[in-house]
Amino acid sequence: MTEPNWRKSTYSDKYNCVEVALTPEATAVRDSKNPCGDILNFNEQPWHTFLSAVKGGRYQR
Repeated sequence: MTEPNWRKSTYSDKYNCVEVALTPEATAVRDSKNPCGDILNFNEQPWHTFLSAVKGGRYQR
């Protein structure tokens, strides 16, 4: 098994950021400050629902 290609948003700052990796099975999300910690995996539909909500302004800073 190869290591996923983790990406961090350009909007992230030093203290508030997550990393995302696309795998064949799911979209993986982890805390960039703790890369050896837990990883959340989302199937395609829940991930797209979340992204649509973010883009639609449902989650504000």
